[in-house]
Amino acid sequence: MHPTLDRLANTDFPPIKRNALTTLQVNLGYLCNLSCLHCHVNAGPTRTELMDKATIDQLFEFIDQQGIDTLDLTGGAPEMNPHFEYVVTQATKRGVTVIDRCNLTILEEPGYEHMADFLAKNKVQIVASLPCYSSDNVDAQRGNGVFDKSITALQKLNALGYGTTLDLSLVYNPQGAQLPPSQDALELEYKRHLSEHFGIVFNRLLTITNMPIKRFGSTLISKGSFDEYMDLLKASYQSINLDNLMCKNILSVDWQGYVYDCDFNQMLDLPAGFAGSKKHISDCLKLDFNQQPITIADHCYGCTAGSGSSCGGSLT
Repeated sequence: MHPTLDRLANTDFPPIKRNALTTLQVNLGYLCNLSCLHCHVNAGPTRTELMDKATIDQLFEFIDQQGIDTLDLTGGAPEMNPHFEYVVTQATKRGVTVIDRCNLTILEEPGYEHMADFLAKNKVQIVASLPCYSSDNVDAQRGNGVFDKSITALQKLNALGYGTTLDLSLVYNPQGAQLPPSQDALELEYKRHLSEHFGIVFNRLLTITNMPIKRFGSTLISKGSFDEYMDLLKASYQSINLDNLMCKNILSVDWQGYVYDCDFNQMLDLPAGFAGSKKHISDCLKLDFNQQPITIADHCYGCTAGSGSSCGGSLT
């Protein structure tokens, strides 16, 4: 895989600082049942990195000390961490909102048949990846048969109340080196198509820009289009997006417990700006994160291009 940090580190992106910290985004490990082309984590079935229970307990010590109100669980497939259900129950017991970034197909895998019921019982908010409503496009990006499994999983979630009484968001990623279209317009298309063809409902669509890092960034380099994509991101920069960047109120934690300003910085091994070097969550219990500088590089243009991009979708 081609490294990308050396192409991103020398940046003219404007300095930014964090506001009040409200959300902890935790990568529970890189193990996944899929190997998607756009995956900035480079997750897959052969990855062995998984957060252990001792580190998870340190997370909850941090959550208690800092008054975190939202726990955003990522992977890989976060559900494949053997302590996933422990994490969810500990968070809900504290009244912390839990978000599960689910690839949908995991709910159809052997050994995980109970997972949809578990998520519904604990009122976990689901952010589910469905990069298109066309089977050909989804399978091309994520693997053969993924679309059909995703549809079956969505129907199962609908039957449990997701999309109506429980919160269900879908995530769109572009097929290649272009910006996402209008989130509002695309959401209407998704809702119409999925309802008419499969009887599926969901609450909202989130459009997320592909980041020029890890698997996607390496593919751009292989195709000789990395610089062209960066030119597109920079040419599409919108300063209005700066105020709503996800890194303004989020802290990202890797599977070993080290902290970063965002999930993308985590994948580039760029430690949180306040630290200077990697700092563990256990050393951050009483730190004040408000107005701490955020580590930046050229990939930050991906979050500010066009309508903007974050784990919560477009910014404007």
